[in-house]
Amino acid sequence: MKQYKVGIIGATGMVGQRFAVLLENHPWFKVTTLAASPRSAGKKYKDAVKKWLIDEKPMPESMADIVVMDATADIEKIAAEVDFVFCAVDMKKDEIKALEEAYAKHECPVMSNNSAHRFTDDVPMIIPEINDAHMAIVEDQKKR
Repeated sequence: MKQYKVGIIGATGMVGQRFAVLLENHPWFKVTTLAASPRSAGKKYKDAVKKWLIDEKPMPESMADIVVMDATADIEKIAAEVDFVFCAVDMKKDEIKALEEAYAKHECPVMSNNSAHRFTDDVPMIIPEINDAHMAIVEDQKKR
């Protein structure tokens, strides 16, 4: 089975940390890239995270030494390194929308935890157990 290379955008925040824990040792995904704000960029993940907020699990060892990239300035590089990204940034809604669209323009699919595109016509809200067929809309997004 293919293992997809994925990135976590907003990796140092609480939701990003949750993504890290959920994706650790996942059979389908390998976290290869972590990104956050400019103040975290250039640091190893273990040094960029001010406080680990997930009490029940420690920071994944496989990610601790990954150097965090700048979620905005390094979009082109990040998009080239991964099959897609999970987005968990804490920003204003219009900033999130612009950031996610920038990744999409670099042909990098975005799985978002944010509501910025909740009412965008060709952005599905997917609950895999219920409506996984809605992923087909991604082909229409690519055309747009």
